[in-house]
Amino acid sequence: MPAGGDADVAVIGAGVVGLGTAWALARRGVRVLLLERANGPALGASFANGAQLSYAYTDAMAGPALWKQLPGMLAGGDAAFRVRASLDPHFWAWGLAFLRNATAARLQRNTLATLALALESKAAMDALLARHPIDFQHRVAGKLHVYYDASALPKARAMIDTKRSFGVRQQLLTPAEAIAAEPALAGTRGMVGAVHSPDEEAGDPWRFCSGLLQILQAQYGMQARFGFDLQRAQREGAHWRLHAASGDSVRVGKVAVCAGIDSHALLRTLGLASPLMAIKGYSFTAPCGTHAPRASITDTARKLVFCRLGERIRVAGLADLNHWDPTPDPARMEQLVAMARASLPEAADYGRIEHRWAGLRPATPTSSAVIREARDGLVLNIGHGMLGWTLAMGSGERAANLLLGAA
Repeated sequence: MPAGGDADVAVIGAGVVGLGTAWALARRGVRVLLLERANGPALGASFANGAQLSYAYTDAMAGPALWKQLPGMLAGGDAAFRVRASLDPHFWAWGLAFLRNATAARLQRNTLATLALALESKAAMDALLARHPIDFQHRVAGKLHVYYDASALPKARAMIDTKRSFGVRQQLLTPAEAIAAEPALAGTRGMVGAVHSPDEEAGDPWRFCSGLLQILQAQYGMQARFGFDLQRAQREGAHWRLHAASGDSVRVGKVAVCAGIDSHALLRTLGLASPLMAIKGYSFTAPCGTHAPRASITDTARKLVFCRLGERIRVAGLADLNHWDPTPDPARMEQLVAMARASLPEAADYGRIEHRWAGLRPATPTSSAVIREARDGLVLNIGHGMLGWTLAMGSGERAANLLLGAA
């Protein structure tokens, strides 16, 4: 590690991936400087995501089923999924790379690669919480992945069998067994089965990030600078000089880029090809309804997730590909609420929604995170898609090992 400078390592981004990386470094005695464009931690995709820690469900987005669904998606026939076509070469390059991954072999390869990282993440999260019990409404909720199309069940069963060799506990349930496991599903119409993952967890990612930030600053000497809008990074001898829009700059030994979708622009300034595509997602949080589920629920038909956080329900869904503005679209938000009502009418008090949110998920064509050294002393930890909350801690460990030469 180069001596001198403002820190040994600058971590760019104070979302859950950035803070997970900062933790992995700081606990090893590294001087860490956390740099964030926003005015606080976890104000991007980490703020109000689906809240599920989906360690067992890491299935890649692209698979053989995509070819049947693609015409309807492009024609706007899938309410949960929208594509904004563009003449931008990046849009077409990313899209073609995504389609190349829509084979059975690549679906399995990409799913299992992410599963391995998810299991590393669970171990890293368990180790952190044993040392520092952060209050973020964390619990082992279990998860039910509910199916409405019988033709999807053989593929679900095959994936369960594949994951079993990794020690993952999952079971395909009949509708009656699913209702017994989660009575809130009793009113569900058209359910043909459900995959039950009893060990899945849940927790509020914003509360987690806020708690971890406090621990890192108070107990590990980490420095954090918010409102640092990074515009340019350049080599300066054995160090990196990072320039903010304000004209301010810092000099550090190494850099970890963990800035979610904001990493896309930074990579271009470095002359690096970006593997990222923005997929805009929505969520709302409301008080629990009269039949709120205790387990986390994924509605595969509507592509919705329901996650209980104390006495509130977080509902997340929709995927707007190539939408780069995080501002919520009121019409899409109302569509999400209507879909949730149709799925689980009594899960939430839909007339008393407390918070509405939209965020940009940084997706790659493989649905796998990119964790690699891109320049001497500059490591990327990006592209976690819809699973940033799930993969953050394991990703941080891998990035730290690369930065410290232990990988």
